[in-house]
Amino acid sequence: MNILILIGSPRQEGNTQLLAEAFARGAEAHHSVTTLSVRDLNVGPCLGCNTCFASEDNTCCQSDDMVQVYAQLAQADMLVIASPVYFYGISAQLKAVIDRLHNPVRNTFHIKKMALLLVGGARLPELFDSITTQYELALRFFNIEDGGRILVRGVRERGDIRQTAALQEAYELGGRQ
Repeated sequence: MNILILIGSPRQEGNTQLLAEAFARGAEAHHSVTTLSVRDLNVGPCLGCNTCFASEDNTCCQSDDMVQVYAQLAQADMLVIASPVYFYGISAQLKAVIDRLHNPVRNTFHIKKMALLLVGGARLPELFDSITTQYELALRFFNIEDGGRILVRGVRERGDIRQTAALQEAYELGGRQ
């Protein structure tokens, strides 16, 4: 299986990246894994112009790095979304990428499974509720299997996640794919 991990953290070597890397290490034993850090990409937000619906090849009017993301998604059997949670939502950088999937090119992807890796500094029980609701809606809409979720609360500073069981859990989740 080809697994694509989208890391939405603007912080290099932060908790989200560590969690995604642990998942990747677990999955690499049996699958091909590609990781894209959206902080390294220049992706503008969706403009809502629907040019992609009118163009013959579903080309977006924006010329940016989203072309790379589309190419990776076209090869993926599984998508892993990894994001920090700053204010009850995924990072702005990752949200821009996800919103650009408004493009009908998404209908050509053959993604059958998705997983969710979230990291937040707060400890509130409902910290991830809005994101998991959107995730579940996407699973249903695209008829995609839930590959699992690792939701980590109370990790704010870089490296805090090392003091939890989350890295081992992510490694094991990756290995079960």
